[in-house]
Amino acid sequence: MFVSGRGLSMVTTPTEPNIGEYLRKRLMPVEGAIPMLAGIEMYGNSIPAEGVGGDLFEYINFQQRYNIDARIAVALKLAAEYLEPLPKGQVPRNSVDAHVQWLKTRPGYTPAVAAEYRKAKSSEQIRVAEDLQELYTTAGVLLVDAQGHGIISAKIASTVHDTFHALILSELDQNGKTTPEFFEKINLRLAQSVTARNALGRDPNDSSREIATMVYGEIRPSGNFRFVNFGHPPPLVFSAEFGKFMDIGKSRMARFLPLGLEIPEDHPDRNKYFSMRLRKRRMDSSDVSEITLMSRGDILFLYSDGVYDGSDDETRAQIERVMEENKDKSAKEICNAILQFAVARDERFRQEDESDLIDDKTAFIIKRQ
Repeated sequence: MFVSGRGLSMVTTPTEPNIGEYLRKRLMPVEGAIPMLAGIEMYGNSIPAEGVGGDLFEYINFQQRYNIDARIAVALKLAAEYLEPLPKGQVPRNSVDAHVQWLKTRPGYTPAVAAEYRKAKSSEQIRVAEDLQELYTTAGVLLVDAQGHGIISAKIASTVHDTFHALILSELDQNGKTTPEFFEKINLRLAQSVTARNALGRDPNDSSREIATMVYGEIRPSGNFRFVNFGHPPPLVFSAEFGKFMDIGKSRMARFLPLGLEIPEDHPDRNKYFSMRLRKRRMDSSDVSEITLMSRGDILFLYSDGVYDGSDDETRAQIERVMEENKDKSAKEICNAILQFAVARDERFRQEDESDLIDDKTAFIIKRQ
């Protein structure tokens, strides 16, 4: 407040959002971020059990979020530069120059060794450029479900969100696409560090830890959906022709434990983290599952356990009926119909004094047009 010559005037400043409001806003995408792919329509939404929740879903709109043209140009520039010998007396222009300088200090070095190395690294950049080109017709979807609901769960989901986006920047620069190594790094981020916990005076009787499930997938105009799954309920495919969910062979789909609970035994830092069990090996391309929407109107359904836990047959049948009743509508309308079903079920839980069964709810629809 200040006093002017003509009386009192009030100066107000905008009220800053509290932590719950902040987390809710940053964990919810806007419709303007929905990727536009030929022949594919998608829409997702989330309803927290409290003011803020542990569910997170996000569209990964590669064309909107990243400058693909610039990254392709950088890769092609490096492909050409890697082939050029470093002029005498100049400092290294890039990592290839630096490595060739190191090679020159090794026994048995010949110019042919350097030339072959430069050729291989140049070819690698050409591959990166080609993989980046694929992002023009690719859309990603990230769905995370942190254990519990409320601010702590939202913080855990936010950690996964931030880790994903920090790592994907270098992933696209180095590989031009997401790779199994990328997901192993996210998994390790939620693992409990032995050293850090000891430094904090870890209570051996305290079994609490940050737990979150995650499914990330990429969809192409062909209806092909490739994804990785860390402890999340498996996707469902609704056939428009047959009016029901189809058997897509869950036993063939790789599914790891929730993030951070399982460290591969061949990881160099495996002894630096607590792990429920050691996985035999690190992820590779065989652990990326694949589903294809074969016909027009087919629907891929992703969800959190506040909508369906992936095991209850009665709930699955009820959602199947909702799908059948709304299958000819838009992805947004189908998604909202499923969430309305879940909200109505929550009300029954309250009436039956089973409010502890209420959880954050997320539904995501990918429909082939």
